[in-house]
Amino acid sequence: MSEPTPPVSEGRILVIDDEPSLRDVLELGLSRAGFVVGTAASYAEAVTRLEDHWDLVVTDLQLPDGDGLSILRQVKDTSPETAVMVLTAHGSADTAVAAMKLGAHDYLTKPFDLDELRIRARQAIEGEQLRRENRELRAQVGARSGIQGLIGKSPAMRAVVERIRAVSPSSSTVLVVGESGTGKELVARAIHDLSQRKNRPFVAINCGAIAESLLESEMFGHVRGAFTDARQSRAGVIEQAHQGTLLLDEIGEMSLGMQVKLLRVIQERRVRRVGGVEETPVDVRIIASTHRDLAQMVREGTFREDLYYRIDVIRVSLPPLRERLDDIPLLVAEFSSRLFRQGGVPKRVFSPAALAAFMRHSWPGNVRELENAVERALTLASGDTVGPNDLSLASPARDQAVPDPYPGFSLQDYLSRTEHNLVRRAMEIAGDRRPEAAKLLGVSARALKYLLSKLPAE
Repeated sequence: MSEPTPPVSEGRILVIDDEPSLRDVLELGLSRAGFVVGTAASYAEAVTRLEDHWDLVVTDLQLPDGDGLSILRQVKDTSPETAVMVLTAHGSADTAVAAMKLGAHDYLTKPFDLDELRIRARQAIEGEQLRRENRELRAQVGARSGIQGLIGKSPAMRAVVERIRAVSPSSSTVLVVGESGTGKELVARAIHDLSQRKNRPFVAINCGAIAESLLESEMFGHVRGAFTDARQSRAGVIEQAHQGTLLLDEIGEMSLGMQVKLLRVIQERRVRRVGGVEETPVDVRIIASTHRDLAQMVREGTFREDLYYRIDVIRVSLPPLRERLDDIPLLVAEFSSRLFRQGGVPKRVFSPAALAAFMRHSWPGNVRELENAVERALTLASGDTVGPNDLSLASPARDQAVPDPYPGFSLQDYLSRTEHNLVRRAMEIAGDRRPEAAKLLGVSARALKYLLSKLPAE
């Protein structure tokens, strides 16, 4: 007959106190709560017991051959992930404060309630486990993609990283597409940093953030006297990016008139400043980005077809956050770490329930919205751990935000449409390369061929 399986331990606790009766009470009470408990009656005995692993050390501040503060220092030096709770006599508030400053997780004043000790012990152990998990996640950040700023281990992000590495060595024009907040400028900078132009300027201009009357001067520069406030000649961003990379962010917001002038620069590789007559040769790699459907804009007549084909030489498609939910814990860890380094935000950890709530969210603002949500939660949470109630997500949860796909309740029609959308999205991410798309979908090349044959005409 097999022996019964022992219960899962709530954690390992070392109790250090010179009072035998108190030690016995603590050992019994904590053991009944599911903890594995060890005891020590003196500083010397505690030093020996500390060679083992403990999740929590509960120590009296007054010991016959030492003190609890020395125990605290040793634990923090040798096992910083172990939480320490100190027991103090009534009226020893100053000593307790000193212990907290040295890194104690908590303190209790004698006499105390055993149930309260059990609760605080469990909180201390769970808090340290969460901090350890967050540190491990932060250690993984960056190593996942190997590209500065791009965080993710999902298949969609791995495809983006592979695409970036493939296009970076050339000087071909790149179009980065994706919803607002997905990190299009990060992709452009990564392409520049991995290119032969990495030691040359990277210049970005947001085509939708500058008034049209000023955009021409910002793009092409101007000569002195070209207009009322032109007191001296000035180079535009195209000249500033000479031998480097120019990012035309949100190019879909550019007027048709500016599109004509930009097309000429791309074709001739020469720029004429506003009010000038001379043309200056320029050597720039152009990366354009947009959240708009430029092909649809071409059909509507709001974007020039000739410019579209000039900039859409190589495409990098960024997935929305809702299509890469597995990356959320890594992103949360990175944003938290960055905010902690900057200062001004309490060092808190996100509970598994909070991360689960994040992963249920629709994220219409994508990674930018997530970053803001992390900062808000870390700032406004009341305890050491951020829970679901601390998140204050601004938009509905993902399962509430999805509208009816179309009238009716045909399951087969719904599944077919979902399948078609997934296949199209995989082909877009893979740059129409079927082997990569098949890998993303987890199907064989033959199965992908069959799925493509079933796609309805757009």
